[in-house]
Amino acid sequence: MVTIKDIAKLANVSHTTVSRALNDSPLIKPGTKRKIQEIAAQLNYTPNFNAKSLVMQKSYTIGLFFTSISNGTSPSFFADTVKGVNSVINEDYNLFVRGIDDYQDFSSIHHRRFDGIILMSQSEVDNAFIYHVLHQKIPMVVINREINDRSLINILSNDREGSCHAVKYLIQKGHKDIAIIEGIKGFKSSLERREGYLKALIDQEIPIRTEYIVNGNYDMESGYKAMEKLLSLKNPPTAVFCSNDDMAVGALNAVFAKGLTVPGDISVIGFDDIQSAQYTNPSLTTVKKPIEKISRLGAEKILAAVENQEINGEKTFVETELIVRKSVSP
Repeated sequence: MVTIKDIAKLANVSHTTVSRALNDSPLIKPGTKRKIQEIAAQLNYTPNFNAKSLVMQKSYTIGLFFTSISNGTSPSFFADTVKGVNSVINEDYNLFVRGIDDYQDFSSIHHRRFDGIILMSQSEVDNAFIYHVLHQKIPMVVINREINDRSLINILSNDREGSCHAVKYLIQKGHKDIAIIEGIKGFKSSLERREGYLKALIDQEIPIRTEYIVNGNYDMESGYKAMEKLLSLKNPPTAVFCSNDDMAVGALNAVFAKGLTVPGDISVIGFDDIQSAQYTNPSLTTVKKPIEKISRLGAEKILAAVENQEINGEKTFVETELIVRKSVSP
């Protein structure tokens, strides 16, 4: 295996000069740098990241953490997040993906192990983790949930606005008996989407009916069960807003199981615009939450913070968009 010392011998320079040249240091003259890089290329030299980590005091690892991977994170949400981050994190870095709830304590999360952390935050239970990472002085970007700390980079979508827009669209179509299938209790997204639903009804002076507010769990099964519950009411709703698309898919299936049709007997609207939403039957009207875009932005910000060794707090909102398909009718 070729080492820095081998290159140093051939280039007739010290191994420190080789190390600096390969790390593109401005301290090395361009001619020397080019000569060393050419020798390294001819010898097929590959850097030893463990040795490099010790010299540079970097781990070359970016952490991507979720509140939980196993509980309440839908497969499509997880995939879009990882896809967005992975499209930006280059091959110089390892991407480490984990759920916060996998940890008994956070002692293994320190600045020698992570150069930077992206947190896909779904709940206030993450606050202890955020505090720990800040205390460790690891650069961090929090995406998806609003954090009132000016030292943090915070990127999120306006879920409340998106769900309010969706419910107002149902009202414009003439619906007044509108139900909601909620997301996981305690998740910020569940709260924001519920608030948007309530705001739309209040703005349009439509009475709020508690039996139309049903709990879900962000998965298809809970959407199915919640829709069964709504259909068994004495006065079932004419339209249902589901707090994510996975529950909307479950809800569609519960309607068909009862021998009813969407949108003929009941209209259904989702949230997220997962890839399969356009292929359901009927195709799903939904709110597009740009998870991949938010995640990509988060990764760009963390790389800039890690490479420039400074982090300036900022808050960025990425807009949602109503995608009209065929699951809603007047």
